[in-house]
Amino acid sequence: MHQTSGRWQLGFALALATSILWGTLPVALTVAVERVDPETVTWLRFLISALVLGAVLGPRRVLPSTARLTPKDWVLIAISLAGLLGNYLTYLHALRYLSPTVNQIVIQLAPLFLLVGGLVVFRERFGSAQRLGVVILIVGLLLFFNQRLADLRAVSRGFAIGIALLVIAAMAWAIYGIAQKLLMRTLGSQQILLLVYVGAAIVLLPVTHPLELAHISARHGIALAYCCINTLLSYGAFVAALEHWEVSRVGAVLATAPIFTLLTVWFTHWLWPGLVPPEPLNALSLVGALAVVGGSVVSALGGRAAIR
Repeated sequence: MHQTSGRWQLGFALALATSILWGTLPVALTVAVERVDPETVTWLRFLISALVLGAVLGPRRVLPSTARLTPKDWVLIAISLAGLLGNYLTYLHALRYLSPTVNQIVIQLAPLFLLVGGLVVFRERFGSAQRLGVVILIVGLLLFFNQRLADLRAVSRGFAIGIALLVIAAMAWAIYGIAQKLLMRTLGSQQILLLVYVGAAIVLLPVTHPLELAHISARHGIALAYCCINTLLSYGAFVAALEHWEVSRVGAVLATAPIFTLLTVWFTHWLWPGLVPPEPLNALSLVGALAVVGGSVVSALGGRAAIR
């Protein structure tokens, strides 16, 4: 079983950087998918990340050695690839039905699913404080959607479809996170990412439309470029954080991402009105958003993790 380094300060800093990057990403993705289909956006993000990461690891002679991988490792790599692909694609398709703020609030189910995975796979403890956190998170979601509960029952409006896609995305991401943690027994974090990036770029190639990229505007090009940079930096920071800190603690910090999404949406709307309309939120919705974040943090930090 992979052991963390014990450098929790570095783990916290890396997890916070990941949260900020993931919090700002939905706005850029919303702009990018206006002109480019989700499969092509995802393929480009993986391709650029693979090329850059390969260029970094190659000269240092730390490229992953496939000869030392066992059949179990290959299965975990396949699971990681499927989980990350599933997360990326379902999340992007959900953006066609929902605003960036709604997406980022609902996707906070991912740290909760990651917590459940930590309990099952890594035998981390689940105390009374963590149970309280789960309750707070669920209540927070209900409060956040207090104006949209009727839409959840109206599948024809698309809102419920978007929510369902996000639940699938959250599950897929948690599966990816657990598989990544298990793979760290034999591979470094950047080596794992390189294998996943290359594999995902190859798998997606037949369903992409690269020619679309030649006809996008500067605005969409900038948004797409940020998405690619974000992928490389955020997942690099995420897997590095797992090397230094327990999976549940990392999940707790990632739960703050909706705060950065709200701030980014408001700032973008103030700077460029109409580019990304903010979600209309009442007082209960704001309280609910904070409760979702707080519930995720309490759930992850409420118990003592078994993996050190």
